[in-house]
Amino acid sequence: MFELFKAGGWVMIPLLICSIVAFAIIIERFWTLQRGKVVPKNLVPQVWKWVKDDRLDKARIDALRINSPLGQILAAGLVNMHHDREMMKASIEEVANKVVHDLERYLNTLGTIAEIAPLLGLLGTVTGIIRMMTQVGEVGLGNPMVLSSGLSEALMTTAAGLVIAIPAFIFYRYFRGLVDELVVSMEQETLKMLDILHGDREAE
Repeated sequence: MFELFKAGGWVMIPLLICSIVAFAIIIERFWTLQRGKVVPKNLVPQVWKWVKDDRLDKARIDALRINSPLGQILAAGLVNMHHDREMMKASIEEVANKVVHDLERYLNTLGTIAEIAPLLGLLGTVTGIIRMMTQVGEVGLGNPMVLSSGLSEALMTTAAGLVIAIPAFIFYRYFRGLVDELVVSMEQETLKMLDILHGDREAE
């Protein structure tokens, strides 16, 4: 493995860094974006039960806020539940923007890695060919090791760039779609809470 890495030349170092960062982001996002953690089941009915039983106090709102991203949004509305619907919606939207930003954390970095890894691979290809041509100019075509060394660098970096970029792009698109689904779910749950609190629908 080390020999393959060495054959790719100095471009393999930034490619290795990209692969480590991409792997870390993928693992972290899989852990963070679990549906049960982001949009816990039965959270809105639980909140409505607290309101109906007159047990919704500051401690419960604080606990709700740290419980989940959906809890943060619901807590923002509950703090202003004695105001009109528009005031609650404004408070919710302000917090929701931050929550969505947190859900999308590191995805731009993952997308950037998916874009630059093939370019780094192409850079390695160019530098490998340049090195090969320089050595050919010095020693001629009589030594096959000159050709094989340059070609190894060119092909190794190209392959490494694609091996990193393809899964990084796949997971980038997957997490983007997952975040969109979670945002829609949170919007639906939040609207449900607003409708229940303002008497526009019955609690389920």
